[in-house]
Amino acid sequence: MSTASSGASLVTIHAVLAKWFYRRRGLVISISTAGGSAGSMILAPFTTYMILWAGWRVSWVVLGGFILVLALPLAFFFIRDNPSKMGETPDGDDRPRDQAPGVTYDYPQAPLEREKWQESFSTPPIWQMTAAYFICGVTTAIISAHYVPFAIDRGASPEMAAFAFGLMTGLNVVGVITVGILSDIFGRKYLLGIIYATRGLAYAMLILAPGMIGIWGFAVIAGFSWVATASLTSTLTADIYGLRNLGTLGGVSTLSHQVGGALSVLMGGVLYDVFGSYDVPFSIAGSLLLFASIFAFSIQEKQYSSRYQTGLPRPASASAGDGD
Repeated sequence: MSTASSGASLVTIHAVLAKWFYRRRGLVISISTAGGSAGSMILAPFTTYMILWAGWRVSWVVLGGFILVLALPLAFFFIRDNPSKMGETPDGDDRPRDQAPGVTYDYPQAPLEREKWQESFSTPPIWQMTAAYFICGVTTAIISAHYVPFAIDRGASPEMAAFAFGLMTGLNVVGVITVGILSDIFGRKYLLGIIYATRGLAYAMLILAPGMIGIWGFAVIAGFSWVATASLTSTLTADIYGLRNLGTLGGVSTLSHQVGGALSVLMGGVLYDVFGSYDVPFSIAGSLLLFASIFAFSIQEKQYSSRYQTGLPRPASASAGDGD
């Protein structure tokens, strides 16, 4: 089940969308990311009701039925991997009148696009983004697992703690779409660095602010920045490394994110048992965000991103998006 859900994750979706959009790539990928948060908001209460009413076995069957009836036909019959396979161009641009048959119309090749994905790891940006994304995993997973118990320790009722966490999830939708719009206007690395720094401030408020101020303040501030890192990381990877190996590179970055998340959940539990408080593990996670912000700001986006390369869209015998 984990393998199947990972196969339909943001990595796959972002890799497909990046081939269809160039000028509004940040916004489109952000909208798809926001869909995950919106789906969680809708399905979480429904699933809870189903479990209480019919048990978890029936609930799993119902959710699986939704996927088979709704998601699978949409993916199989309507989604296409590449616009050139449908006679279309990225962003829906008009084809040149003098375009020869069989020639695809493509945007400038990314400066660091390589034939083999392994060769990308000889360049700095992928390491900078992957390291930052590892820290992103640390700082999101530990909250997902331990935020509600932390809030209860601070005096919140279980219902209030769950509502605060739900508020944070809901604000994801607004935050990630806003960031997507801005990322198509301004430098993506600056937004990524600001988001990591903002999340660090949210951690500081969570730990230092008294009582419920920290709980609600974190929910609001972190909510706007929570999943925006996913869309920005995918978009930056596409801009810098092109489309040929985007799925693989995105998968490697996401692997680092998930490893960081798994380690942080364990760290949170172990250190809570040792110190009797979440202050230490949350402080460690929040401090790491300083390094994530530095990694993001240090990316040489103007040097390596196709957005800043001169030249008009070019015809090519084989689109760079035909590969992974």
